[in-house]
Amino acid sequence: MKFLDQAKIYIRSGNGGAGSVSFRREKFIPNGGPDGGDGGKGGDVWIEAVEGLNTLIDYRYQQHFKAQTGNHGQGRQMHGAKGEDILLRVPVGTQVLDEDKETVLLDMDTMGKTELLLKGGNGGWGNTRFKGPSNQAPAHANPGQEGQERWIWLRLKLIADVGLAGLPNAGKSTFLSAVSAARPKIADYPFTTLAPNLGMVDLSTTERFVIADIPGLIEGASEG
Repeated sequence: MKFLDQAKIYIRSGNGGAGSVSFRREKFIPNGGPDGGDGGKGGDVWIEAVEGLNTLIDYRYQQHFKAQTGNHGQGRQMHGAKGEDILLRVPVGTQVLDEDKETVLLDMDTMGKTELLLKGGNGGWGNTRFKGPSNQAPAHANPGQEGQERWIWLRLKLIADVGLAGLPNAGKSTFLSAVSAARPKIADYPFTTLAPNLGMVDLSTTERFVIADIPGLIEGASEG
């Protein structure tokens, strides 16, 4: 059985760290020169097609992904560390679409393919960089650059290994929620399920399969 698995997620790259305003403090030198370091670059957002995944179910339960802000600069020309990146791992064959759900941005069609989705903001300059002939003691630094953000769709055409078929209100969705992490709508009236719900069943650390909850087998069930 072929199904379309999709998820809408929010991604944001990290802000750049702020530059530092600092001056040297040395013995017998009361007014040292500037020594503020630069802020670190914000973390990037990447996506990678990996082996061992066959659904997008993980992205239904976590929808917000934010990379880390870069560390701020410090005195003694110490630059801030780069913010930690975010890596989205998806099954091979996943497409990345714009928020309009039509524009294809990326096609993750090859194992190991890795693409940059959002670039982190640059770190701000420390006051050391602003020293010049006319300003020997600059007392200002730059803030970090803002990260980028957007909503995207992940879309994957997949094949379910097992389908739950039966009359309306027979308990198919309840069974699916009991054996997998799926949380389909469950109610005490017929035709609760209007579209197939997918769940992942883990048999062991290396074995798993996809199970689909099919709308009740009555003419017009998929139309409510």
